[in-house]
Amino acid sequence: MKPYIITIAALLVLSACKVSKDVQLPDMQLQNTYRSATTADTASIVRLPWKSFFTETTLQNLIDSAITRNNDLQIAVRNIQEAQLTLSQAKLGNLPAVSLGASASINRPSNNSLNGLSLSNFLGSRHIEDYTTAVTVSWEADIWGKIRSRKAAALATYLQTEEARKAVQTQVVANISEGYYNLLMLDAQLGIARRNLQLNDSTLNIIKLQFNAGQVTSLAVQQAEAQQLAAARLIPQFEQDIAVQENALSILAGKLPAGIVRNSRLDAVPLSPSLSAGLPSALLSLRPDVRSAELAVARANANVGVNKAAMYPSFSITAQGGVNAFLASNWFTLPASLFGAVTGSLTQPLFQRKELRTRYEIAKVDRERSIIQFRQQVLVAVGEVSDALVRLDKLNQQQTIAANRAKTLRQATGNAGLLFKNGMANYLEVITAQSNVLQSELELASIKKAQLDATVDLYRSVGGGWR
Repeated sequence: MKPYIITIAALLVLSACKVSKDVQLPDMQLQNTYRSATTADTASIVRLPWKSFFTETTLQNLIDSAITRNNDLQIAVRNIQEAQLTLSQAKLGNLPAVSLGASASINRPSNNSLNGLSLSNFLGSRHIEDYTTAVTVSWEADIWGKIRSRKAAALATYLQTEEARKAVQTQVVANISEGYYNLLMLDAQLGIARRNLQLNDSTLNIIKLQFNAGQVTSLAVQQAEAQQLAAARLIPQFEQDIAVQENALSILAGKLPAGIVRNSRLDAVPLSPSLSAGLPSALLSLRPDVRSAELAVARANANVGVNKAAMYPSFSITAQGGVNAFLASNWFTLPASLFGAVTGSLTQPLFQRKELRTRYEIAKVDRERSIIQFRQQVLVAVGEVSDALVRLDKLNQQQTIAANRAKTLRQATGNAGLLFKNGMANYLEVITAQSNVLQSELELASIKKAQLDATVDLYRSVGGGWR
């Protein structure tokens, strides 16, 4: 028994070996703050569940429906299920393969052959029968870590699919919220256009009365009508955009296109005074696409190990046992029909047209590519957070300026109307004032929507939305 014990001990020692060395993730040398941030803050909105970040009831219902019914998310869940099955299979790699077989054969050799003559002389028969029932067990020793590397690759793939689902959900949550805020902006702009149309109608009626009284020419009436038509044209345009946006939101939520009931207005949606993005280093563990890129490196490391181990000798043991007889009546006669066999084999690939070496080199190239992709993904993530922070800051400044401008123009429009009625301003000044206030109010609504989008983008870019 001593040689067998020595052999098994040697296999156990060799099974702890790994023929390839994993490549570590590159040091990205991330700073403590983002470019647009003034101070480092370990707190982050990424840890907020989406129901805590988005508090409006209609928006919550849309997001909840999308998480349950969105087709992209459903595909991501199916990918997870597939990867989980693959991982479960890979975990069984160290177990032996067991098969049960039964066979029956009849061989009738030629009378002039050596087998035929032997049968006639010794058995008195022209044919020989063989009946076998056997259990076969085969096991490959994981000497170079090939099976272990396959498990690691399957685990990394499974975890990647989970991170992919998180990334899809963060994007779906962002798309739903941005679409909803766009819908509120269109509602606000439609209301602005309707109010401005009423103002233009009033101005046009006054100019027509002055024209009938001979105080102005037909040119004044025509320009006032043109201004009124310009305001009227905006109404069907906004109504069209609202319908298209409602359809898009319905599809994102996994429903057929339909209207969306909303009980909020754009100016009633609050803006958080301060949003913390946390530390750039936190993106490595909190942002799903960065985690997925990190797991891709782990998977590539494992694939290199698998392909390197394939170039080394493989040791396998096969055992077979069962019953065998040359007569059917004696097939299951015990113990006379019992048989057993054990075979150990050591196989070293020698010449396979450089196929194994090529696979190994390709696996190394794939690993280098995954490291580059990881580095790029980190840069993109940090850049997106920095962009969102600077947008929030600058949009706040734009909103203050635009609000003051809209207030001034509303006052100017009122003054122009009073002066026009008292003959102290001409119709062109009134039309210009009305046109300016329309554009300023539409712009103010656009800026508010951009501010909300920037908060959503910051939440998504730091990795929020999948909790």
